[in-house]
Amino acid sequence: MFSREESKRLRQEFWTSFGKEYPKKWILYNTKIKEVQLKFTFNRKLAQVSLDIIDEDDLIREYYFEKLLSLQKILKEEYLPEIIYDENYELPEGKIVSRIYVQLDNVSIHNRKDWPVVKEFLAAKMMHLEEFFKDFSDFIKN
Repeated sequence: MFSREESKRLRQEFWTSFGKEYPKKWILYNTKIKEVQLKFTFNRKLAQVSLDIIDEDDLIREYYFEKLLSLQKILKEEYLPEIIYDENYELPEGKIVSRIYVQLDNVSIHNRKDWPVVKEFLAAKMMHLEEFFKDFSDFIKN
């Protein structure tokens, strides 16, 4: 078991090393659609690359999610075959978002042995998700 300070230090160390190994300027929060974010997640159980629709208004979330659903076949065939769609994804703090994501299970940010495979997973999957987003952002936005 790790103390809160040790856990924080490991998380900072992971993300710093990830940034050094993959010094790309990721889109993440700079999607130019305020309700849409691209995210990296890595915790004690899993790693994820996701596109989150974060609006409190269910109608707005539903609007963007429907647009992404209409692109599901293209996304699966040309970018990320293993993509998962979840219209009501619950975040650890209890907030509900709509999320499309790819996930790597049974990895832990506390286990340095997992780091190389997770870094490769995060970078490769985010490259594909960003490519998809760039190709279809006009459609998603309008």
